[in-house]
Amino acid sequence: MPSRADRDRAPVKAVLGPTNTGKTHLAIERLCAHSSGAIGFPLRLLAREVYDRVCKIKGEANVALITGEERIEPPNARWHLCTVEAMPSRPDLAFVALDEAQLAADPERGHVFTDRLLHTRGREETMLLGSATLEPMVRALVPNVEVVSRPRFSTLSHVGAKKLSRIPPRSAIVAFSAEQVYAMAEMLRRFRGGAAVVMGALSPQTRNAQVAMYQAGEVDYLVATDAIGMGLNLDVTHVAFAGLSKYDGHRHRRLTTAEMAQIAGRAGRHHKDGTFGTLAGMGSRSSDSGPEFADEEVYAIEEHRFPPLTRLFWREAEPRFDSLTTLIEDLERPPPRAELASAPPAIDLAVLKRLADETDVTSAVRGRASVQRFWQVCSLPDFRQQGAETHARFVARLWQDLRQGYLGADYVAQAIAQQDNPSGDIDTLQGRIAAVRSWAYITQRPDWVMAREEMAARARAVETRLSDALHARLTERFVNRRTTVLMRKAGGDASLLPVRISEAGAVLVDDEPIGHLDGFRFVIDPLARAADRKLLLAAAERHLPGILTARADDLIAAAAQPAGLALENAALTWNGLPVARLEPGKSVLEPRLRLENALGLLPARQRPLLLAALDGWLAGRIGADLGPLLRLIEAARATESGPDLRALLLRLVAGGGVLGREEAALERLDSRQRDMLRRLSVRTGALDLFVPAILKPGPIALWCRLVALRGETPAAPPHHLPPVVAAKVPPAGYRRAAAQAIRVDMAEKLLQTAHRRRIAAAGKRYPLDPALARSMGLATAGYAALLRAAGFRVHMARPLAEAAHGPPAPPMWDWRPPRAAPARLPTALSPPPNGAFAALAELMR
Repeated sequence: MPSRADRDRAPVKAVLGPTNTGKTHLAIERLCAHSSGAIGFPLRLLAREVYDRVCKIKGEANVALITGEERIEPPNARWHLCTVEAMPSRPDLAFVALDEAQLAADPERGHVFTDRLLHTRGREETMLLGSATLEPMVRALVPNVEVVSRPRFSTLSHVGAKKLSRIPPRSAIVAFSAEQVYAMAEMLRRFRGGAAVVMGALSPQTRNAQVAMYQAGEVDYLVATDAIGMGLNLDVTHVAFAGLSKYDGHRHRRLTTAEMAQIAGRAGRHHKDGTFGTLAGMGSRSSDSGPEFADEEVYAIEEHRFPPLTRLFWREAEPRFDSLTTLIEDLERPPPRAELASAPPAIDLAVLKRLADETDVTSAVRGRASVQRFWQVCSLPDFRQQGAETHARFVARLWQDLRQGYLGADYVAQAIAQQDNPSGDIDTLQGRIAAVRSWAYITQRPDWVMAREEMAARARAVETRLSDALHARLTERFVNRRTTVLMRKAGGDASLLPVRISEAGAVLVDDEPIGHLDGFRFVIDPLARAADRKLLLAAAERHLPGILTARADDLIAAAAQPAGLALENAALTWNGLPVARLEPGKSVLEPRLRLENALGLLPARQRPLLLAALDGWLAGRIGADLGPLLRLIEAARATESGPDLRALLLRLVAGGGVLGREEAALERLDSRQRDMLRRLSVRTGALDLFVPAILKPGPIALWCRLVALRGETPAAPPHHLPPVVAAKVPPAGYRRAAAQAIRVDMAEKLLQTAHRRRIAAAGKRYPLDPALARSMGLATAGYAALLRAAGFRVHMARPLAEAAHGPPAPPMWDWRPPRAAPARLPTALSPPPNGAFAALAELMR
């Protein structure tokens, strides 16, 4: 073990200079070059960051992390990364470094840094890292010190005041209260999509998560308190001060020039230059705390010229523990040298003095070990920042529990579990994190808690969950990811936005939805801010034509398949989305197509190709369903048809394949024209001429849609085309039968059956069985009306008076040609069915 004299003779190097000089990187290199060592950092998160870096070099089994709230100490660890307060006092360490040593002048923690500066040494090398303002104190207090000045790698320039809306990307806005931080972050969310938030009150995990979000480019702005000025390595190009004064725990005061420089120095990284300035419109220069830099302050910051430190704060680091009175006297002892000043009362000393006056608390504090243990309890950090009075009550309760020896595992577990609730707002979560950090500190004391490792793991797990929840709340409140993506990718130029379409049709910019495609129409996300709409539309107009071209190619390919598209009402649809509208054309069977307005974004060369493909699909659909009518039109145009047949065919087409015999003028046709009708699949019935292939659901529905395009409103039958419907106005393809309508082919079937019965009767009167009509759903009155229209007449079998003496006889029928008698009646008739005929009592009336 080296003697203290040997360690005092080991070289001490002070590496001093402004921010952005690579001092920390140099210390890490020297640490790894030695067989063992430790570095003390001012912040837990900085210690954790360097711990991760050293682990990659030396391996986790050889590196320790020691802070007040977390201890990772492998059995054979040789390299230690610590907070300054937790630095181990081990004379066997080859290398020791103290980071941000100028904090020895800090009123609250300065005495700790001063003690490490004076007494902590490495066996082979000691390194002090800090500001150039520390040089006089180092030379005065550290014998044989070697001072190395490190110049800043990049230039730091003042750019004056800027409005918040004009702050450039990759900027940090520094405020000095939580309320101001929240206000700045909220405004940036509105103007620029959001910002990361860094405050001293956040847990290290939350701060790391927020910083990582900024470093990854998810947001371009960072809003922070002056905590940003220490230990955070950020990719910041500009630092904007929202104010130049802060409350230091005693009064509101203007920042010192060194404090301004420490914060402004975050701008620029390595050899990349940085700028600093203020936010315009935040105050008056005439006030002591105005947001404008004085000329001498700008000069000092840019040239790194600051008044040297003239004193460091000191407090007895090794007090006597004979009694509480002796302990307090030693802690308040004046410093031994002129370069040192008594530290202002810290909260640990304030709590000690407050509780020393309470006999019920200190009555059992007797003996050196007890006094030392009581002082350790009073040194518990006030993570909740609630002041000496409230913190003293918490310490008093903790001391009462510790008087019996250890804190029980159940008690500690219950206290930790009470904070394990990730719900609540930002302030609530911050309070729970502060409380669980207190318990994390307590569980690190091996002489305080039973099952220390288990309880410490529980506290870390709860802190992690709460920190994740707090990070989520901050992100939800202060980050608008859509606007962030837009501003980062596009700035003011929408052509820079990378746009793509998801499988569900969402329009994405860097996986952030900004709208969706309704067919070929871009619909902006209704949650988008009004300020974003112009940029969103511009982005769509710039990028969607290329995307829609590929989609149009898919549509053209679908149009080549009969089932690729669908016809719904007057619209041509693709996967349920309208792509074109039907309009009246030269004839019912030749409609025109008009592309949807959204397809106007397609390139001019592609629109005709798409329209031709859609026309081809529609023509194929009309040909498949209404092909017989198209053949009628083609035959009507033939010269050999003659005017009479041409007129009949055109009327048949106009009727949707159905034409009453009274309108057909069949007597004008010769045998050649009648044969042409049969070849065209036109059936000549007793009452109607019709095309059987048209009397199906698909063709009838298509016919009705095409007719409706011309402003007509044909009565459309039910989709399944039942034989009989209740309608006084017959639908397309039907004929009226009293209060009902019967499909013309079903009417012809009934009349054919009646004519077979007539022929079998050989000129005599005969009864007709209504069973077939009833099976179709046709009422007796409708059946009778249909028969009368076809020339059948009803006759009584005997007078009504005679009918009273027996059952009514079935009505008897005979037939005579109606006025528009068929030119030729059916000749090939099958014999009537066997069995008795039911009486038609209704027809006797």
